[in-house]
Amino acid sequence: MLLNDEVSMLKQVPLFSGIADTTLKLLAFNSERLTYRCGDVLFRQGDDGDSAYVILQGKAVVLVETPKEEIKIAELAENSVVGEISIICNVARTATVRAESQLEVLRITKENFTQLLANFPETTLEVLRVLAERLSRTTSELTAERSQKGPDQH
Repeated sequence: MLLNDEVSMLKQVPLFSGIADTTLKLLAFNSERLTYRCGDVLFRQGDDGDSAYVILQGKAVVLVETPKEEIKIAELAENSVVGEISIICNVARTATVRAESQLEVLRITKENFTQLLANFPETTLEVLRVLAERLSRTTSELTAERSQKGPDQH
């Protein structure tokens, strides 16, 4: 795939949609394109967060291990980013991500991602905006779920 194609694909990702093409070109150039087969694990809950992944093609699922079971908490499709929270917050992976089909991703190392944020303040603001929207949506979903269960079932 050509660098310009990867830039076009990155523009479709909400996290990167407001970022200048020249910045995205630098990010794509410094990233690694990987392919996973159905069932392959990109990373496991508890692993060190060393990179973020942009899904270019295919589908993946986000799974959380509990003492009793593995719970699917999200499905990811093209233009999704996963793994960025552990990079930004410097914490272990909060979930496992597994390919549900053949999957093509762009792997962005922690160093490249943090360098992008340090060198391009407009990128940092865009990332914060997207993450804040995601947090707001998750909070709303949790609130709705809890209100459906009733006060005695939390």
